[in-house]
Amino acid sequence: MSFSNSIKFILLLLFLSLTSLLHSQQRAYQTARLTATTPQIDGILDEEAWKTASWSGGFIQRDPYDGKSPSQLTDFSILYDDNNLYIGIKAYDSTPSGIVKRLSRRDQNDGDWVAIELDSYADKLTGFAFGVTASGVKFDVMLINDVGSDDSWDPIWYVKTSSDLDGWYAEIRIPLSQIRFARKEEHNWGLQVLRYIYRKQEYSCWQPISRDATGWVSKFGELKGITGILPHRDIEIAPFAMGKAVFDEKEAGNPFQTGKTIKGTGGVDGKVSITNDFTLNFTINPDFGQVEADPSVMNLTAFETYFPEKRPFFIEGKNIFDYKLTGSDDTRNQIFYSRRIGSAPHYTPVLDSGEYASVPEETSILGSFKFSGKTRNGLSIGVIESVTSNENATIDFAGSRTKEKVEPLTSFFVTRVQKDFSKGNTQFGGIFTATNRFTEDAKFNFLTGSAYAGGFDFLHYWKNKTYYLALKSVFSLVKGDTLSIYQMQTSASHYFQRPDVDYVDFRTNRKTMSGQGGTIEAGKTGRGHWQYKTWLTWRSPGLDFNNLGYMKQADEIQQLAWIGYRYYKPFSIFRYISANLNQWVAWNFGGEVIYKGINLSSYTKFSNYWSLQLSYNLDGNNLSRAELRGGPSLLVPGGQQFSGVLATDDRKKLSFKISNTQYFGSADSYWSNIIGGGVFYKPLNSFSISFEPDFTQTHNLIQYITTRTNSEGEARYIMAHLDQSIFKFSMRASLNLTSDLSIQFYGQPFLYSGKYKDYKYITDPRASTLEDRFLSYSDDQIDYFAASDGWNYYLVDEDRNQSYDYGFYNPGLKFLQFRSNLVVRWEYKPGSTFYLVWAQGRTGLGPDNEFDLPSYTRNLFEVYPQNVLLLKLSYILIF
Repeated sequence: MSFSNSIKFILLLLFLSLTSLLHSQQRAYQTARLTATTPQIDGILDEEAWKTASWSGGFIQRDPYDGKSPSQLTDFSILYDDNNLYIGIKAYDSTPSGIVKRLSRRDQNDGDWVAIELDSYADKLTGFAFGVTASGVKFDVMLINDVGSDDSWDPIWYVKTSSDLDGWYAEIRIPLSQIRFARKEEHNWGLQVLRYIYRKQEYSCWQPISRDATGWVSKFGELKGITGILPHRDIEIAPFAMGKAVFDEKEAGNPFQTGKTIKGTGGVDGKVSITNDFTLNFTINPDFGQVEADPSVMNLTAFETYFPEKRPFFIEGKNIFDYKLTGSDDTRNQIFYSRRIGSAPHYTPVLDSGEYASVPEETSILGSFKFSGKTRNGLSIGVIESVTSNENATIDFAGSRTKEKVEPLTSFFVTRVQKDFSKGNTQFGGIFTATNRFTEDAKFNFLTGSAYAGGFDFLHYWKNKTYYLALKSVFSLVKGDTLSIYQMQTSASHYFQRPDVDYVDFRTNRKTMSGQGGTIEAGKTGRGHWQYKTWLTWRSPGLDFNNLGYMKQADEIQQLAWIGYRYYKPFSIFRYISANLNQWVAWNFGGEVIYKGINLSSYTKFSNYWSLQLSYNLDGNNLSRAELRGGPSLLVPGGQQFSGVLATDDRKKLSFKISNTQYFGSADSYWSNIIGGGVFYKPLNSFSISFEPDFTQTHNLIQYITTRTNSEGEARYIMAHLDQSIFKFSMRASLNLTSDLSIQFYGQPFLYSGKYKDYKYITDPRASTLEDRFLSYSDDQIDYFAASDGWNYYLVDEDRNQSYDYGFYNPGLKFLQFRSNLVVRWEYKPGSTFYLVWAQGRTGLGPDNEFDLPSYTRNLFEVYPQNVLLLKLSYILIF
């Protein structure tokens, strides 16, 4: 080896050693108190303060080339005074024309961006992230429990950006009142600074953290040099006023359906810093009219549809109240489901001939408060109390009006406590919920009077958070009139009345009901390519937390095992690949296997930024306890599912997505085909539009219809062959005039057709072959009758004695719905907003016929629409 080559080799080794050392050691930044003139937040870092400040760089890639130097340089500086932090970031770029400056609404970080993250608690678990895109759009996130995040947090802070031929720049001012820290003379905080280059999908960090690291906040660098600051206790009060006009079809004779309704209301939202660690949020007489409507669905199961929370008050800080029974993103079993608060009234007035009623669509929330925070020694506390009003319907008869109560005054209470030990390696906590209804009126006896649920959870990490053990418990106690407890026992979550179950305590005179459940889970979360976990979870037959939570079904013991492989570094045509294998099996508390299956899935992102997702499911037979709606368990054949999603490069102005999912049930019992797609177009940095059509076809041999009783007093669980066609089409458009002023549109037509044929009834629900589980009606047993209103019906002469034993309506129907809203949002000053909303809804219902897209679309837009115009203005006051 020549001398020059030897020198090059030694220099290469030195560089690699220094890079490795930088990658593995904690970095530190020394800040300084601001002594010069306070910087003007304009995105131009030309003040004297920035010229004399200390700047730091040396960022390291995290994605795609973990541990490598980034393609572009980044520097930052931090200053402070008694009330604020000041951050300047220089995002240099050798190709300034390649900087992506897309405008969007707040918290939608589209395009190039930078961010600073602060662990001001210095607990290595909690952080506050402040980010901005190259176009000046803010996003902010609260970091929780080292690896979790809550993007609903919206602090008040200030930022501007600018750009030139050398790159782009961000100038930030963060009021110290928006973060939490200890009352002491000198502070050492955790610090991370991030940059994302959109065109390269390159993600780099000031403090290097490997892709397979098992923590995030705990791996931050240090921010040193802050002295002499004091915690701030701000009070933020945001009164609001709202006007709302509803225009819909006028109904002759109905005094409540005049075609136009106009009303106004007002309320107050607020936030008070009780201590440096705890904040009280409250809302009085809230209105959430600006929130996007739920998507249309057709639910033919026994269970209610789950819809995610969208109301701002309940979204912000929701993570502290999260208590799912299993570690997966499982919406089926969560103790606190905030949409129970302010839901539709439970009682519907019974009207006599000539009477009309105006019934509220939702229960009014008189007020809610939320107390939450975390102490410096790791104690997290969250409390929510909400009170909904006595809700009345107005009954009109020939101009004379009376009030009838449709919902009693109700209190909803939630408290969540967690404590960190051993630098967050061990966590112990609990949750308790209470629902109390003041049901003096006997007609509300079908509602439970009080319902309590709670549990304890334990989490322990070891070997630098590579492995974990998690334990969760849950209990419930419900009290009420015998009618309410009877209805709970016979609801879809329990079906205690099933004739083939002998291990539950089903009594009609019960006034209480209780149950318990839990989960034991263990696994490996990081370090290396392989991850895995397994759990055993159970819910006893009497467990029920649906008064303030969401539980689909009790009486279940489930075992699951999962293993996943990740390869982060680009190679060949791949940028990233992953694969997963799942196995599960479940039993009821009688010891019977109720379902089992396996899943194999993979995800690949290619070097051209296209992606492909594939999945395969193999399901065993399902012993369904709910299919016959309180009848015996029905053995439903298993099957196989194949699915795939192919997406093009979403960095481009025009991108596409196509997906297909097919399910093949055993014994030809079921078949479905779902074809989806998407077109995403961003012609301008300030404008984007997307179209996502979805077409579903299903054929179900044994779809439940109803239960009847024959002349011998025997229950008949009536089924049929159902052919469904569903077309839905989601449209979104977004125009951002500035980073604070946006116009967004959402619309979804939903077209459904359900046709039934080959009617039958269950004879042997657990027979070994599918055809032996039912008996089809012959032509001489069932007669079809056409009704004048189009809703036709069948009468059944089961014993062929020329006398009908029972009947049922033809359940086939077409359901047409269109939901849309147009929202103008202007944050005219930080924390103060103006909303102008136009929402339109159309709903049509009719007897079944052959699905025909053109005629169904025409029929939908022939339906008279309901139009809602809403104006809402809030103004924040800070004390």
